[in-house]
Amino acid sequence: MTDSETVETPAWVKDAVFYQIFPDRFALSPSISKPSNLEAWDSPPTVYGYKGGDLVGIAEHLDYLVDLGVTAIYLNPIFESGANHRYHTNDYFHVDPILGGDDALRILLERAHERDVKVILDGVFNHCGRGLYQFNHLLENRQQSPYLDWFRVTSWPLHPYVPPDEPPGYECWWGNRELPKLITDTPAVRHFIFEVAEYWLHQGIDGWRLDVPAEIDDDDFWREFRRRVKAINPEAYIVGELWEDSRRWLQGDQFDGVQNYLFTKAVIGFLVAGTGTFDRGTLPDNSFATLGGLDATGFQAAIDSLIALYHWPITEAQLNQLDSHDTARFLTMACGEEAAFRMATLLQMTYPGAPCIYYGNEIGMAGGPDPGCRGSFPWDGAHWNHDLLGYVKSLVALRHRHPVLRHGDFVSIYAQNDVYAFARRAGNDVAITAVNASRDERSLDHLTVPDASLTGIIETLGADVPGLDAGAISGWHLPARCGAVLLARR
Repeated sequence: MTDSETVETPAWVKDAVFYQIFPDRFALSPSISKPSNLEAWDSPPTVYGYKGGDLVGIAEHLDYLVDLGVTAIYLNPIFESGANHRYHTNDYFHVDPILGGDDALRILLERAHERDVKVILDGVFNHCGRGLYQFNHLLENRQQSPYLDWFRVTSWPLHPYVPPDEPPGYECWWGNRELPKLITDTPAVRHFIFEVAEYWLHQGIDGWRLDVPAEIDDDDFWREFRRRVKAINPEAYIVGELWEDSRRWLQGDQFDGVQNYLFTKAVIGFLVAGTGTFDRGTLPDNSFATLGGLDATGFQAAIDSLIALYHWPITEAQLNQLDSHDTARFLTMACGEEAAFRMATLLQMTYPGAPCIYYGNEIGMAGGPDPGCRGSFPWDGAHWNHDLLGYVKSLVALRHRHPVLRHGDFVSIYAQNDVYAFARRAGNDVAITAVNASRDERSLDHLTVPDASLTGIIETLGADVPGLDAGAISGWHLPARCGAVLLARR
């Protein structure tokens, strides 16, 4: 195991607030020409339909994101593809023309970097789309194709489309003939993928989110991927889509972090499933449908276990999210209970690692599993929850304002009666986060922080200012279904 002192992750990530954008659904610029047959922007999302969002539209709304406090953007795939989600890559070296093409990404990168906003792209390297040049070459030339060893053929002839009752004849991701698997053992395929990663870093992106990287079951592949990426930009962020214990990939020689679904599951288990408001009918099989409820003690155990799981620099580089394009939206999972979302966001914004807001959550967007979670952002403002937006902005600003919320250590300090609290400590600063998941008000008395005799309270958010008694917090009243943060000196 790598020593924690030798693990290096990008310094900027622990200070970042990410915003995940599904490009077809966030913003549409009138400057980008579009094909016909687009769905109405405000119509419900569908599996195959396009709304026509583009990268220039994102660039034109950067002021909104900066005002929210966003410092980094994670984009779902943007390369040429035959799907609105663009996980079916046809050309890894060009941006989809519906998104505005290569020039649109250049504009977005320039304008984002002018505002000190990072941009990371989604790399889909385990599989490709049926439109990839090398796969089409195989279809046309069969056994004589020079790209025969890029794919694992299981039978001839190949059936990439029809008849549906015939096997595809080639290995594909989860049996989906739309997604031929790339054979990364083939040197030419490895070189191709590394070349893609290097090319877009040279164009100015700030890192890669890796789609289903465990499917490329080859540590040496990912070690080489990291070496190539870090040689171009040592501060580039490499984050993998891994849903469970990810220590194999997080020893400092492969990824910097992962999408922290273990955090997501714990938060949902405590604030939603543990309170009987969990709507299992909204959840896809690959999400949280079998998740059990957690009481405060169980939540503490889950969080403490997660904190201990990885080296501390890795914990600080985790991408902490409440939901994503692969799950129902948090507000929908919570059956529309805004209080649950507020408490979850408070935990997310004060926990170690980089919080990631899924686009539109801050204004109260709801949505069930794909495609419901991928709705269009309603820019007219008529359906915004402005109070919720103000609350999210206040939490993001609090995180930016107090370094202890980004750099402090972590210790759980209370877990009783549906209330959980943790502290973060850095120098003379102490931050305490508490959430009351019960349906009744709770009061915390003589709440102590290890190695911290509190001498004064700087700021609170979400509850009344408590008193101090011999260095401990006294009379901290937490309303039902509410969270609070307290900043103090020791």
